[in-house]
Amino acid sequence: MSIDSIKRYHTSRRRLLQAAGGGAAAAAIAAKFPFFGAQQAFAASLAEQELRTVGLSVTVQERILNDFKEKSGVKAVSGKADIFPNTQTELLSGSTAYDCWETIGERLAAVVATEKITTVPTANLKNWANIRETFTKASDRWDLNRQIVGQIWKDEAQSELWMVPTVYNYDAIGYRPDLVSAEEASTWASLFDPKFKGKTGLNVDPLIAFGQAIMAMNTLGLLKVANPGNPNAQEIDEAAKFLISKKKEGQFRALWGDFGELVNLLASGEMIIADAWQPAVMAVKAQGVQCSYATMKEGYRGWAIGVSPITGTPNLDAVTAYADYWLSGPPAIAVSEQGYYSPTTNVKDSMPADKYAFWYEGKPWVGAEERGIKEGDLRDGGSLETRAANVAYWHQWPDEYDHLMAKWDEFLSA
Repeated sequence: MSIDSIKRYHTSRRRLLQAAGGGAAAAAIAAKFPFFGAQQAFAASLAEQELRTVGLSVTVQERILNDFKEKSGVKAVSGKADIFPNTQTELLSGSTAYDCWETIGERLAAVVATEKITTVPTANLKNWANIRETFTKASDRWDLNRQIVGQIWKDEAQSELWMVPTVYNYDAIGYRPDLVSAEEASTWASLFDPKFKGKTGLNVDPLIAFGQAIMAMNTLGLLKVANPGNPNAQEIDEAAKFLISKKKEGQFRALWGDFGELVNLLASGEMIIADAWQPAVMAVKAQGVQCSYATMKEGYRGWAIGVSPITGTPNLDAVTAYADYWLSGPPAIAVSEQGYYSPTTNVKDSMPADKYAFWYEGKPWVGAEERGIKEGDLRDGGSLETRAANVAYWHQWPDEYDHLMAKWDEFLSA
């Protein structure tokens, strides 16, 4: 994906800011959507369609796909779990094996510019009305395209989505509190601290790893980058040198990309501190092993995953229904109980009040122990509001993507 292609994407996006909403088409689709329960609706034609999806293992789950199949009446469902860089390469190489990609906001630029995905009108989503403001109102802290609300919309009127958000969170460091103190884990620099040599882990996604290295270098006084998610070429060079030096020193136990791999490494103690997904920390705790999620001094990494229809899919109604299903009660609860957030407030009406209070409002756990969570425990990091106020940057597509990837290859081969 060249820089010129990304520039063309931003140019075409500006042209599309005046796009209309397509109300007549939406009305026609709505007319054939019978309601399933109080909020969920699916097309009558879904019995003739199938859903083939690809995404991370944390969203492409058999239980979720099977529940969707049962509730929607689609003919068949199938899912493939793979990391974002692999799927992006597969799609840009011309694959037509899927109907949708459960992608992450910062990678939309690549598939929008190459016309690999199409949009979903919000008028076709029966559960869209209760979406959180994070996805509709821009913050003045960042440029529009440097935050999730500026990445997912095709048009300024917010009538069509390149990606229907389904899961989001604010990522931090996962650590073993029996082996690492909360104070030590509270900075991104700890991943590179010689004290933890051979016991740390980085995510294999270069867009994540470079951002974390740059935040650490800011803290250590080695760089001064205002937006770690969009470094310039010189900053990328410096970060690559830093990463390569740490790799040669034996700092990292692993570059992990799979959820299960991360859980196993933390649970076994082979890794005691790592860039981590919060559900992995929860899964380690569920095994009876101490594991915590840090509150980051520099701030969290904000991101959102969602459903993007593949251009030309013959199963667009099924994809739309699948995206809408994610915004309904059952999958929103599943997302929350993994340690993520649902982008819709519908979850508040679906979860027991005390459980919603724990996962979203920073209140103590009430009731019997469950997956390592005991009476009186608090969710690491506090409430959604507290965590959302401590974001260092949102994941984004860097202007120097090609250069970053070249330097990542140097790191991998070092």
